[in-house]
Amino acid sequence: MTEFAAPLPILARYAVMVDVGYLYAAAGELLFGSSSRRDFRVDAVPLIQVITKHADELIRGELLRVYWYDAARDRVPTIDQRVIAQMPWVKLRLGNLNARGQQKGVDAQIRADMEALARHRAITDAMLIAGDEDMVPAVEAAQAYGVRVHLWGIEPPYGTNQAERLVWESDTVDVLDAPFLRPYFTKNPTAVEPVRPDAPAATVPSPAQLFGERHVRIQGPPPASRTGGHPILPSGWSPTGTGPMPRLGPDRMRVEEAGEHVAQKWILTRGRDNIRDLLPGPILPPVIDKELLVDAEKELGLSLRPYQEAREWLRDAFWERVHREFGISLGKSRSLY
Repeated sequence: MTEFAAPLPILARYAVMVDVGYLYAAAGELLFGSSSRRDFRVDAVPLIQVITKHADELIRGELLRVYWYDAARDRVPTIDQRVIAQMPWVKLRLGNLNARGQQKGVDAQIRADMEALARHRAITDAMLIAGDEDMVPAVEAAQAYGVRVHLWGIEPPYGTNQAERLVWESDTVDVLDAPFLRPYFTKNPTAVEPVRPDAPAATVPSPAQLFGERHVRIQGPPPASRTGGHPILPSGWSPTGTGPMPRLGPDRMRVEEAGEHVAQKWILTRGRDNIRDLLPGPILPPVIDKELLVDAEKELGLSLRPYQEAREWLRDAFWERVHREFGISLGKSRSLY
């Protein structure tokens, strides 16, 4: 009689893949109400170590390495990034940082690495810290090769900070909360406090500080609202009829671009099946209205709450993008923040 030995247990071999832009921005928003790296400092080395330890506690296998996806101007690493690159079992991957502080090429690097590791059977599991829906194809490709994908997110202060479809497609989902992150993030003492809606006017940062001095002379009377109605007085226009004054409010074109970007993000993450969330209109549901304001302020680096006309431009641009995508025309939203 032939005796068969019991099969050896299959040990997990995993990689930790971190979208640093998402991690830092989401953690900053959670801890300090700001996604700008200028407003806080990060002790990255112990942060990577505690993330690695957390992964080991969940998977109980062999770590291949940690992939740390960040960005730098012209892909020239900063001093902090050079320190990270020298850490054992850590691979620094750098995308480019453009003049507006936006990461370019990071998502593509994550997708390429995840698919290659899965295709070559280098890992059985992947821990992914990310929030962008652009990661979905990478998740699906890795799963097609038999890799389990564990999505980690940062606790959102409100709403969500990860694409819904990315959450759906992942095998498991975990959340890193404020107590986990707080020891590694320190507020920059020179950072500007976030503006609260009820804060006195004196605490609102000067638009000149945020946009630079602008001395735009308006020729003729103030322009009318794009959707009709009474003219909107821009910041700096004298209501007494004495004529135009230097305009220091938000730039209309930038506000409208932000509104369209937020609408595009909503369309990508929610999709046609959830267009009913906007109905019946023309007033945006409070939750979406709040998301629109907060996301636009992040992109602009400016609180729009003191500028009623800018908030109306923002809503108009949101509706125009939705109209082009779905053929829905509901007029101007007039909900209040």
